[in-house]
Amino acid sequence: MSISVEKKPGTISRNKLLGIAGLGWLFDAMDVGILAFVIAALHADWGLTSNQMGWIGSVNSIGMAVGAFVFGIYADRVGRKKIFIITLLLFSIASGISAFTTTLAAFMILRFFVGMGLGGELPVASTLVAESVPARERGRVIVLLESFWAAGWLVAAIISYFIIPSFGWRVALLLTALPAFYALYLRINLPDSPQFSAKKDVLRSISTNIKEVWSKKYRRPTIMLWIVWFTVVFSYYGMFLWLPSVMVLKGFTLIKSFQYVLIMTLAQLPGYFTAAWLIERIGRKFVLVTYLTGTAASALAFGNADTITLLIVSGAFLSFFNLGAWGALYAYSPEQYPTVIRGTGTGMAAAFGRVGGIFGPLLVGFLLTAGIGINVIFAIFCGAILIGAMAVAFLGTETKQMELE
Repeated sequence: MSISVEKKPGTISRNKLLGIAGLGWLFDAMDVGILAFVIAALHADWGLTSNQMGWIGSVNSIGMAVGAFVFGIYADRVGRKKIFIITLLLFSIASGISAFTTTLAAFMILRFFVGMGLGGELPVASTLVAESVPARERGRVIVLLESFWAAGWLVAAIISYFIIPSFGWRVALLLTALPAFYALYLRINLPDSPQFSAKKDVLRSISTNIKEVWSKKYRRPTIMLWIVWFTVVFSYYGMFLWLPSVMVLKGFTLIKSFQYVLIMTLAQLPGYFTAAWLIERIGRKFVLVTYLTGTAASALAFGNADTITLLIVSGAFLSFFNLGAWGALYAYSPEQYPTVIRGTGTGMAAAFGRVGGIFGPLLVGFLLTAGIGINVIFAIFCGAILIGAMAVAFLGTETKQMELE
C-alpha cells in the first residue's frame, strides 16, 4: 500500500516518517513479544509460579502507565521528537541490562523502566505522525504505523523460536537493546511535528492541560477513550502475554507452543492492512466496533478450543481482529483533542489503559492458581472487549478526514 509524497521545505516525506517512526514501533513490539516468550522460559528456568509470571507482565504495564502519563504530558511541553528519542533509549538500555539479571526482583525493576519507555513512546509516536500527514490519509498512515507492531511481534516470535531453546532467554533480551543505536540516528534525521513547532511558543502549564482534557468540551471523548483503552489493554496483555504459556498449559511443549504462536502472529498483518483500507473508506467507529466485536468472539472461541486446528484458527482470528482494532485506536485517539493538549489527552488515555494492562496478566495468574479454566478466563476478556466496543458505538463521534485543530 503506497503513500503519496508531498514534501515541503523543512519537513520529511510521509514515507520516510512512516519508516522512521515505524521502526521504533517495531522495536517496541519486539520487546513486548519477546517478553511473552521469556515469561514462559523463566517459568521453566527459575521455577516461577503462575502468580509470579503474572506479576512480570503487570510490572511492565505499571511502567507503561507511568511512562504514558509522564511522557505524554511532556510531549506537549518539549516536543514529540525529544520524547520519542528519550523513550526509545530508556526501554532499549533497560531491556539490554535485564538480560544479565539473576533474580526475579532485579528483573522486574528493570521491566518497570522498560515499560516506562514503551508506554511513553507509543502515544507520542502516533501523535507525531498524526500531526505530520494530511487529514485525507491520516488514519490510514497511523494504522500502517501500527502494522509495524505485527512485524515486531513476528521478529520476536522468530527470535524466540530459534534463539531461546538453543541459546537461552538472555541472548534474546540482548537483541532488544539494539534500538538504542537507532535512537541516536533518529536525533539527526527526525524533525518535530509541524503543528507542534507552530505552537511551541504557546506555553501552558501541565495542570491547565490536564484540566482541559476533562473540561466539558472534551469530557465525553475522554470518557470514551479511557473506557476503550482500559478494556483493550486489559484484554490484550492478559491474553497475548500469556499466549505461549497457555499453549503449554494446554499440553504442548515449549518449542511447539512457540511454533503455534508464530503461526497465529502472521495473522496480525492482514488485520492491520484491512483496517488501514477500511478506516478512510468507512470510518474509525466502524473499524473499531467491528474489529473489537471480532476480537471478543475470537477470544471466546480460543478459550473453548479443544483441538489444535481450532486453537490455531481461533488464535489467528484473535490476532487479526485485535491488532486491527489497535491500529484504529491509535488513529482515533489523537483526533479527539487540539494540538496544545493532544499529547496530554492521548497519553492520559493510554496511561489509564495501562492500568488495565496491570490487572490483565495478574488476573490470569490468580485465576489459574485458583484452578479456574482457560475458557472462563477468556470469556472474561470477551466481555471486557464488548464493553469497549459499546463505549465507541455510543460515546464516540466519527473523525474520518477531520482537520486537526
